[in-house]
Amino acid sequence: MRSVWSGNLAFGLVSIPVKLGSAVSSHKISFRQVHLTDQGRVRYQKTCELDEEVLTAADIGRAYETPDEQLVEITDADLRALPLPTAKTIEVSGFLDAASVDAMQLDTPYFLAPASPAANKPYVLMREALARAGKAAVGKFAMRNSEHLALIRAHDDVLLLQTLRWPDELNSPAEAAPKGSVSISDSELKLADTLISALGEADLTSYHDEYAQAVEALVTAKLEGSELPAAEQAGPGKVVDLMAALRASVEQAKGGRGEGAGAGTSGASGASGASATDEAADGDDRTGHASVTELKSSRRSGAKKTAAGKKATASKSSGTRSGGTGSSGTGSSGTRSAGAKSASAKSAGTKSTASKTSAAKGGTSKAGARKTAATKKTAAAKKTAASRRKAG
Repeated sequence: MRSVWSGNLAFGLVSIPVKLGSAVSSHKISFRQVHLTDQGRVRYQKTCELDEEVLTAADIGRAYETPDEQLVEITDADLRALPLPTAKTIEVSGFLDAASVDAMQLDTPYFLAPASPAANKPYVLMREALARAGKAAVGKFAMRNSEHLALIRAHDDVLLLQTLRWPDELNSPAEAAPKGSVSISDSELKLADTLISALGEADLTSYHDEYAQAVEALVTAKLEGSELPAAEQAGPGKVVDLMAALRASVEQAKGGRGEGAGAGTSGASGASGASATDEAADGDDRTGHASVTELKSSRRSGAKKTAAGKKATASKSSGTRSGGTGSSGTGSSGTRSAGAKSASAKSAGTKSTASKTSAAKGGTSKAGARKTAATKKTAAAKKTAASRRKAG
């Protein structure tokens, strides 16, 4: 760790030799200014405004300008001799809850590290004491020609020092606040709450600097002489209804997280979700106390309606196919099921027809038997009568 300041951390009568190093780094893309004609780098020269002489670092000093425009020269030796205890010591003067510090006051973070092996034990003692108490230490120290207010707290295995802006450096937010009276309805608040819940917790480790990556890709393409990356064209901004925008945002967030996806198509699930959101908003307009529970119930109701619609469509498809005018199967389980039912109905009809035919045949056979019996009786009677005539 490269040290940017060294001194002592005073914790009561305990003095801990420490050194300060930056806790963050930057991957900001930097550019050089060049002369477009010959690609020569542009350099700046410091000149004296009185004689226009070009100056070197050794020729330049510092001076304080008074309100009446008098210049008072201040040397490095003058600054080193200032009677400030904070010049080489961070004096802890009190403790507070780190969460109570206004986020506007937080500035640059630094790692505090023990400056020698002898400093390890008091360093660890202070780190563990702060962690156990759940507190942060407050102190001041001087660095780079200015004095800083600092917050020191335990962070994993180290002490983290974060410089703070002085209270009088914080501007009032009054000028940034919306002017006039703004009315927000319960429906808008409910949908905003639903949107926050649908988007879920943010994982800061998943974020990255896309601008820096895009610049690097552009530089690589220019070096290789390949096609430059195409820019994404953003559409013009549109003023939309706030409620409609909130509803659409909720559905987009839920769709991105895979919620509401079932056996149906994405359009169907989206429709059921939109219906649920509309019902939640309408319910809030009517009663003023729509809840997330009601929203989930409405989504289930919408899903049931969608399922009923699918069954009706499958039934129509089945009817068309059984009439001989439909095309080949659509591949949906509902249509196949309906086709199976139709086939079953056909089979039942065929059996019924066969039964009727069999019954008809059976009836014809019985009638024929009765006719044959009658014929035989008549023939026997005639034969008997003929025999009697012969005998007489």
